Amino acid sequence: MHSAPSSRAKNVAVIGGGFSGVMTAVNLARLAAEPLEITLINHTRPHGRGVAYSTRRMEHLLNVAARNMSAFPDLPDHFLRWLQTRGEYEQEPEAALRERFIPRCIYGDYVRGLMQHYLQPAQGAAGLRVTVIEDYAIDIEIGGGGESAVIHLASGGSVSAERVALATGNEPPAPLPGSDALAGHPAWAGNPWLPWEERRPPAGGSIVLLGTGLTTVDALMTLSALKWQGSIHAVSRHGWLPDSHFRGIVYDDFPPPGVDLTGLGLAALAALMETHCARLREMGANPAIVVDKMRPHTQRVWQSFTLEERRDFARRYAPLWNVLRHRIAPEIHQEVMRMQKSGQLRIEAASIESVEAAGAQVNVHLRHGDGASSTIRGDLVINGTGPQTRFTDTQNPLLRNLLRRGLIEPDDMGMGVRIAEDHAIITRDGQRSPALLALGPLLRGTLWETIAVPELRGQAWRVARTVLEAHPGTEAIRWDEASNAMEYMI
Repeated sequence: MHSAPSSRAKNVAVIGGGFSGVMTAVNLARLAAEPLEITLINHTRPHGRGVAYSTRRMEHLLNVAARNMSAFPDLPDHFLRWLQTRGEYEQEPEAALRERFIPRCIYGDYVRGLMQHYLQPAQGAAGLRVTVIEDYAIDIEIGGGGESAVIHLASGGSVSAERVALATGNEPPAPLPGSDALAGHPAWAGNPWLPWEERRPPAGGSIVLLGTGLTTVDALMTLSALKWQGSIHAVSRHGWLPDSHFRGIVYDDFPPPGVDLTGLGLAALAALMETHCARLREMGANPAIVVDKMRPHTQRVWQSFTLEERRDFARRYAPLWNVLRHRIAPEIHQEVMRMQKSGQLRIEAASIESVEAAGAQVNVHLRHGDGASSTIRGDLVINGTGPQTRFTDTQNPLLRNLLRRGLIEPDDMGMGVRIAEDHAIITRDGQRSPALLALGPLLRGTLWETIAVPELRGQAWRVARTVLEAHPGTEAIRWDEASNAMEYMI
């Protein structure tokens, strides 16, 4: 890897106002010991909320218990202590509160509060100046010597900075065959993170959810809270819904003592994990415990895989991994199961071949595993297939312009940008960018696990350290990355 640059950054821009972007700015402010200007460029949603925490629906819960949702890797109980200051939780016993799955809108309040607290001159470095710009960043130019960057905005303005952190978050779902012709159709919701509730059909109508992951679970919870009475179809290739969180057991046999998981390779690791899953089943325990025990090792194991092993994992194992890994609150799981048992919700295991208008409705054409085809018609069809992960297909104007000019380069998996160990971007010509850094879902191909708070909080902290590498005072933060001091288990 290239060595870190020695120059100090005194003027930093962060593009993206969700969790990753805000926490990068917050960590810059809390770590800096010298004058610093921070510009946070945000659009669409209130800064601090992003897609995940912009919901105002109380039925949308975090997928991680409160005990592991601190925004700071070095302050593991920070979120818990914040919750105890709120009236609705101050009387709840701490042991119970630690295990609660809190509404995501309340977590958005937490992140917004951190921004308000830390991004004030009195709380950060002497001479701290913070500017929040509500606009789209559409391009970046790097100065000839690499000493500065100019960010061009959709409004026609521009912002100069010495370093720029890209925290653009998840992409909207990829378009499906035929979906381009449905733009503006009242029965088609191509982006599930934009409001669709007011377009739900009357009681007795039909809704089709494309995908059976976390986005679909959100839609199901909304429909349940609205007491909508109608038929719901959810479609995905395997037809697997997320599992529920559970109370685990102590299981010290995995990883086996003395076994270096990073040296096994995919085939041996998969066989080892299956052996322990089978052992847990025999014990009457949930085999997902093995996935949890992998959590502190996942990123190092992923980076130890060959490119072919990574591709093989994404093709063969990723769907089941995601079901076991990205679990949901027990009360949400119970409601989804109730909807399924009542017959209101039907799950289809099939590939989505295409979508097309059918008058005021939308047809979804499916191909089943046995080769048979079928069609489902919905009064409302919601594309919940998950974020676009083919990086070269991004529709983000900023990322497209940076790709076109070689200022960023796809990683080997084609899922995000190529970076150095300290999050500095590697350009098309293989050089370390003098100005650009990245974090969050943009690193999916490099880190695999890069969408949950337990990972993102560490990334935001590391990006801030990279930007401030020569500033005194950062040694006051004592979180030890090398020893996995973060609590990964959820």
